[in-house]
Amino acid sequence: MTRIPAGSASLLGMGAIVIGLCAGTGIWGCARAQEDRALAAAQDPTLPPAGFGTLRQEDVSLRLQTPSLQVQVVPLDEAVIRLLATDTYTSLHRLAESKRAEIATVAGRYGIREPTVFLVSFFALAPQARYSPDDLTITSQNRLFRPLQILPLSPLWGGQQLNQRETATALYVYEDGIRVFDPFVVEYLAVRNTSWEQILRELERERSSVLARAAAAGKP
Repeated sequence: MTRIPAGSASLLGMGAIVIGLCAGTGIWGCARAQEDRALAAAQDPTLPPAGFGTLRQEDVSLRLQTPSLQVQVVPLDEAVIRLLATDTYTSLHRLAESKRAEIATVAGRYGIREPTVFLVSFFALAPQARYSPDDLTITSQNRLFRPLQILPLSPLWGGQQLNQRETATALYVYEDGIRVFDPFVVEYLAVRNTSWEQILRELERERSSVLARAAAAGKP
């Protein structure tokens, strides 16, 4: 089993502080606390430094395919995306930041310490391909997780039907408890992807390489 990076473990303690703040301030106070914690997480010195990764987005993507659709799922955990090539990291980081307030509001509404966010896209392989957004589930640590909130990123999202080669994209917000540095399973309808365990090995190798590159460049 892959060890959780120290930065991820440190966020658990920060989450407990957020819960205490939420108890007395309600949804909006909790959302503000979540935003503050997100800023602190981005500056966490135990995270791998940004700008030294070489992985592609495809390297950390989980794909599922039905006769009419291809589904792609990418975790937006900062400790994961910092291992990607600089342009890709910057793009995904800015995407998450652009929705940070909405994610924090969802977390506050449900009293969540550490929401887990995934970038999800549905690509149509056939004409008039229908998709069911709520049926994308994740199993982690023997628990089944369904999305608490879906934040659309493309205007095609609402129709739940795509023409051939069209793509609908959204951010999926799940409750805390999904451990992205342990194996988990993504499932859409009857299709499962269990390849995250193999991806974790690549992430561990790249993390070591990133730290070495950063040290050679004089960046702690």
